[in-house]
Amino acid sequence: MGEWEAGLDDEEAGAVMRTVTRQLKLWREAAGLTQAEFGAAIGYGEELVSCVERGRRIPRPEYLDAADEALGAGGKIAAMKRDVAEVRYPKKVRDLKNLEAEAVELCAYNNSVVHGLLQTSSYARAVFSARRPTFTAEELEQRLSARVARQEIVSDTMSRPLFNFVQCESTLRRPIGGRMVMREQLERLLEVTNFPNVDLQVLPLSHEENSGLAGSFRLLRLKDGTTVGHVEVQHISRVITDPKEVQLLDIRYGTIRAQALSPRESMALIEKVLGET
Repeated sequence: MGEWEAGLDDEEAGAVMRTVTRQLKLWREAAGLTQAEFGAAIGYGEELVSCVERGRRIPRPEYLDAADEALGAGGKIAAMKRDVAEVRYPKKVRDLKNLEAEAVELCAYNNSVVHGLLQTSSYARAVFSARRPTFTAEELEQRLSARVARQEIVSDTMSRPLFNFVQCESTLRRPIGGRMVMREQLERLLEVTNFPNVDLQVLPLSHEENSGLAGSFRLLRLKDGTTVGHVEVQHISRVITDPKEVQLLDIRYGTIRAQALSPRESMALIEKVLGET
């Protein structure tokens, strides 16, 4: 079994992992096992067990499952897998995922790539792989896992939030990942347009007016009645809560949405681009 770095870079993740590692150590000691004996019982080395208990490694799901069985925890250790999985993601991803979970409506304009909630895994991998300096293999898989976890919120059920996406036509034609990856991505967009709680619009390159030239952004209308914005530029991810700034984004989004094709017209354009891809 290999080792993996914890990479804990924020207080929330550190607090979660301190709780998890403390519980693992307490259960092991209650069973009267040394770290070497416990490692042998679950198929890991003593050094790795020590690193986990000292918070230097994040235990994988299979480690927690094996620990639960070996220590007779009756599911109490295995139940920590969800908490551990959450802190494996970068803090900005966790924060955004939590915001999305609180949203009753999510609006997003994108002019560089297909929105993350709509990306196929192959397309997302190509996007992350294009980053310079490059991610390590572990960092790449971590970000892919985080993206997939966020995408769970988009489904064909009205119990989910309402979504409105406006994609610049350039994002449909930019061959990220190559022809087959783009075909799969366009097919995914067509699939999503059939969801009852999703409106997907395209802002054509042929339209002279485009109020989204300043870049991609999103608006999240939350359950408590407030609205927040979110922008991400290069390595900076910022949640906007100032009412005046949010109002500016709201006005801009309304204009962009009016400039875009209707959902039905947008579907026809996506089908056209798919046929040309």
